[in-house]
Amino acid sequence: MTTTLCLDIGSGTQDVLLYSPDREIENCPKFVIPSPALQFGRRIEALRMRGEPIWLHGSNMGGGVTRFINGHLKAGLKVAASEGAAYTMADDLARVTDMGIPLADECPDGFTPVRLTDFDEAWWRRFLDAAELPWPDSIAACAQDHGFHPGQSNRMGRFKLWQSMLHDGQGRPEALVYQNPPAMLTRLADLQRDIGGGPVADTGAAAVLGALYVDEIERLSFTRGITLVNIGNSHLIAFLLYGGRIHGVYEQHTGCVDGEKLWADLAAFRCGCLSFEQVFDEKGHGCLCLDLPAEADGFAPTFVIGPRRAMLEGYDVEFPSPGGDMMLAGCFGLIKGLAMQR
Repeated sequence: MTTTLCLDIGSGTQDVLLYSPDREIENCPKFVIPSPALQFGRRIEALRMRGEPIWLHGSNMGGGVTRFINGHLKAGLKVAASEGAAYTMADDLARVTDMGIPLADECPDGFTPVRLTDFDEAWWRRFLDAAELPWPDSIAACAQDHGFHPGQSNRMGRFKLWQSMLHDGQGRPEALVYQNPPAMLTRLADLQRDIGGGPVADTGAAAVLGALYVDEIERLSFTRGITLVNIGNSHLIAFLLYGGRIHGVYEQHTGCVDGEKLWADLAAFRCGCLSFEQVFDEKGHGCLCLDLPAEADGFAPTFVIGPRRAMLEGYDVEFPSPGGDMMLAGCFGLIKGLAMQR
């Protein structure tokens, strides 16, 4: 029986599916546990309470752990970092040193080492052993990656990825799962290395793909256009999908909108009337639409997933639960994307 460990690594939770195609999906083990950023954050907090200086080393694991590092500095404690770990805090390493964090290839005397990684194999082996579950045959994972854009806006740089997907990738949803992530996606590259070379994806993209795991939604998308929305804790992303192709992308920070504002944005998005500049000026990543086909009939059916989906409660939307568990939409999206690539 082949198994795939699917990880959706968010800012608050890490949503996990141990998938086997030979087992009913309801009987596949599932977990929702604290994210690596929170796990490492708690370790750093404990070291702060003991007054210990820390040396960060390991991988770029995104900015979620940075607030704990800042807490260490504000307490007057020293922090040093290897170059690889320093990219967790900023693309421009001068910004890291300006924070008062010197770069060091080796642990300075008197410092406690803290290894950063989105995937700690030793931890996972202990976890699966404790649950009496086998080590998987393969691992797939998703995490949010703004991309490496030194000297440029991360928001602008991240949106260039969506432009490339719509144009170079022909809008194919399965292209959102990378066997070889673009060079600018340094967090995903580190994650792929740490999981042993398996496929990786952005969390928002994987969650939206998860909606297509629901057969009825995928079938509908071939008869008329649909809008897929993932409202995460930090970011929200929406795709216009029709005929097996993505025709538009909208991405915003969740904290910048409420239900009324988001619904108005989605209405403009569906008709190609929402501009990149408007969304960017409102602190989002942007919006991009191709020529929208008339056969898509306005992309009105709207399916919403994500931990903050209640923002659109009471609006004309549906709340699907891919595989019977909405929290694992990203994991099901990884499975769906890989299946579409075959």
